Amino acid sequence: MNNKKITRLLAGLLLSLIFLSACSSSQPSDPNAKTDARKAAESNTQLGLEYMNRGQLEVSMGKLKKAINDDPTYAPAHTVLAVLYERLGEQEFAGKHYYKAVQADPDGGDVNNNYGVYLCKTGKEKEAVTYFLRALDDPFYISPAVALANAGSCAMNSDMLEDADSYLRRALKYDPRFPDALLSLASLNYRQENYLGSRAFLQRYEAVAVQTAESLFLGYEIETSLRDTKTARQYLSLLNSKFPESREAVEARRIVRP
Repeated sequence: MNNKKITRLLAGLLLSLIFLSACSSSQPSDPNAKTDARKAAESNTQLGLEYMNRGQLEVSMGKLKKAINDDPTYAPAHTVLAVLYERLGEQEFAGKHYYKAVQADPDGGDVNNNYGVYLCKTGKEKEAVTYFLRALDDPFYISPAVALANAGSCAMNSDMLEDADSYLRRALKYDPRFPDALLSLASLNYRQENYLGSRAFLQRYEAVAVQTAESLFLGYEIETSLRDTKTARQYLSLLNSKFPESREAVEARRIVRP
């Protein structure tokens, strides 16, 4: 699983983030005042997320900053603001708010996973794995397979292949049909020159998920290594027809002779 996949997993979690306030962040000394502040933060975070999804980024920024002013301990506001900063290319500010979300809710599975995603994308793979594993300690975290698959991807990116294999197989224990873990294990086995194992994981992936440029190119590489020329050509044909402008298709055209 590459960094692009990790980002997609994070984005999928955003839809539920603003509903997690009941089990995130500490309560203030004045319960009534804090309740009002929290309600305001929740409302502005919801609005900020809606405006961001509509592409009204400046309005979204205003709402999210207001949410943080309303309640600096509301972790989802920091997370959504971090995502907005990433969309704007402001990686340093994004990291600051992902970390503030963890500070606001240090035991939360989502915030630890999200900060791990950020760290992995910015080249801090070993530190990232720590946060992915910390997410598993949250008994209310509903996506342990996601955190483990992310840990596996991150470990693979930094050539910790044995650790990557362990995390990815643990992910499949939670969800044997989890596509990203299956594709990552196919890629990992290919890197380890276990081509038959790689083919088996790719076939399991194809049984539960749609083909992507990445999966088709990997299929081409696997079958080429196994000297199954016919199947390799089928993968290559699908790659060029479905994803002609993809990085994988460009790479395939570079290495394949006419």
